[in-house]
Amino acid sequence: MQHIELMAPAGNFESLQAALDNGADSVYFGVEQLNMRARASINFTLDDLEEISSRCKAKNVRTYLTLNTIIYDHDLSIVKTLIKRAKEADITAVIAMDQAVIATAREANMEVHISTQINITNIETVKFYAMFADTMVLSRELSLRQVKKITEQIEKEQIKGPSGKLVEIEIFGHGALCMAVSGKCYMSLHSHNSSANRGACKQNCRKKYTVIDQETGFEMELDNEYIMSPKDLCTIDFLDQISEAGIKVLKIEGRGRAPEYVARVIKCYREAIDSIATGTYNKQQVIEWMQELEKVYNRGFWSGYYLGQKLGEWSKGSGSHATQKKVYIGKGMHFFPKSMIGEFKIEAFDLTIGDTILITGPTTGAKEVVVREMLVNDEKQIKGTKGDSITMPLEFRIRPSDKLYKIVETKIEA
Repeated sequence: MQHIELMAPAGNFESLQAALDNGADSVYFGVEQLNMRARASINFTLDDLEEISSRCKAKNVRTYLTLNTIIYDHDLSIVKTLIKRAKEADITAVIAMDQAVIATAREANMEVHISTQINITNIETVKFYAMFADTMVLSRELSLRQVKKITEQIEKEQIKGPSGKLVEIEIFGHGALCMAVSGKCYMSLHSHNSSANRGACKQNCRKKYTVIDQETGFEMELDNEYIMSPKDLCTIDFLDQISEAGIKVLKIEGRGRAPEYVARVIKCYREAIDSIATGTYNKQQVIEWMQELEKVYNRGFWSGYYLGQKLGEWSKGSGSHATQKKVYIGKGMHFFPKSMIGEFKIEAFDLTIGDTILITGPTTGAKEVVVREMLVNDEKQIKGTKGDSITMPLEFRIRPSDKLYKIVETKIEA
């Protein structure tokens, strides 16, 4: 089976580092406001491009700038500036859906990837965009059988992009889905004059709704009040079928998610992809990966439309169904490199030997470890509390900007 490129989301430097540390082959990110997660994530600035490129090159990871929103005339100068700076920083490619962005990127001799917002569903559309793009994200509504037919036609007809290589097909592999066709939703625009297609989704579909007959006032009884909020996509349990379908890039959704989400999801899918390559992929591993994925933010999981399902599966409530959550404990103070000791200031709650902690930071990424030993105010203790200074041995460096969390189990109502 072929190698699948694992593509990770990066909403900030913490998530970027988490992706790099856990085996991503590529990362995608937004700069400023012209991307589909303009409101949901912090986003990078123009001045961050060189740092992003540098960190990723050190790990041989490809970099993709998302410029996939609707573009108006007053945006065009910003588009040109973004692409110019991306080219100068040696960013690998631009993810685009607007023809103006595609044309500007090609003029700058930058690689173009077609966004899912274009809604590619057939081989003729692939042929058309092959004039401009080397990679294309297919519509989320296609089945794997339909996807495989497209990849087989690309191979059979030798459809090549501007680079001269065969067009590569990318699909969404894990994360949030919305009720809109390939992400094109107008609910936020109608209700709040805030366009999801400009990266400003108000998450209308994630709320409770009551259906009322306007003529009679009759209120319909619904099995599930969250009738427009799909469960999250998860493909790790049929990743072998995805590989057989000829997919070249697997995209993990989550630029608005926390760095520990990126770390855990990328780690699981990295292991799964590698196990397929070595022929060790099996059901027991899938069970273990699913348990790991359930620990971070999710609305429950389903397989999307890949296996031929016609109707969506809806979440049973608002917010996350994660089996774990993080609780803020304190912040990093100092690191002693010779002894590999990290010092923290506890600002909230208690910390006890045996607790699992999460340390996050722009350079640290997201590191999860179990506390095996610690000193509290320079004395060996089992427990530290608010106001205490604690030190503990670590296998990685921490920084004063790092945050310390405790991981605790959560109770999810059935």
